Amino acid sequence: MLSKKTRIILFLTAILIIGIFLFKYFVAVERIDAGHTGIRVNLVGSHKGVDDITEVTGYVFYMPLFTMIYEFPTFTQVKDYDLFVVNAKDGSEFTVDPTFSYYVDEHAVPKIFKQYRKSLNELESGFLKNVIYDCYRIVANQYTSDSLMSNRQKFEEEVQSNLSKTLKQEGFIFQQLTSNIIPPKSLKDAIDAKNKTTQEALQAENKLRQAEADAKAKIITAEAEKRVNDLKASALTPLIIQQMFIEKWDGKLPVYGEIPTLFKDIAK
Repeated sequence: MLSKKTRIILFLTAILIIGIFLFKYFVAVERIDAGHTGIRVNLVGSHKGVDDITEVTGYVFYMPLFTMIYEFPTFTQVKDYDLFVVNAKDGSEFTVDPTFSYYVDEHAVPKIFKQYRKSLNELESGFLKNVIYDCYRIVANQYTSDSLMSNRQKFEEEVQSNLSKTLKQEGFIFQQLTSNIIPPKSLKDAIDAKNKTTQEALQAENKLRQAEADAKAKIITAEAEKRVNDLKASALTPLIIQQMFIEKWDGKLPVYGEIPTLFKDIAK
């Protein structure tokens, strides 16, 4: 027969085990971190489902056997999606490498969870990814390849506008989207060739303009020199030429040939 001390120890041990069991399944506490919204989900009873109550930041006490608490981050989330392909109006394939930032409207958290019953990570990989893809697909299908490349900013704005409207209806607030759109290689090669041709044409045009400018400069210089020479020629009268000859003469007469006339006969 067990001693009184042993019975007391066994009794206390049983109480402790029962207490741990009750605390584990009937009493729990959850800390809702700042930047998160907690929602209470009833697992049994007539109110089974998502309560209308949105828990605020802090400690929340609940009964795990009957209730679950889920946390949704409400601060800005940035998601870098893998590459995917969309088709332009003419069938050309464009590769999109989107980076998407958004946050969850804290007041819409119960509605989001009730509708999708998924965590935010699961929504990013499913619902949000599909919405982004559909927005790109719908807008890209309105552009031909050339017009899409020529109107990238407009294309981006239309995608963002559609995305913002769709997500807002579901409780997600759009912030920013970067497409990093990549054209098909054939189109990229054609654009590169066109740019090269344009660049060469500009270079040729610049060279032609430079040649024309140089030619005009030479003409202007030649005309100026001609005018100077004409002025000099008109100023060289016979008397001036005779004076220049005298100034440069060293006083010696030529040995052969006719002796030059030093002075003009002004009588004639």
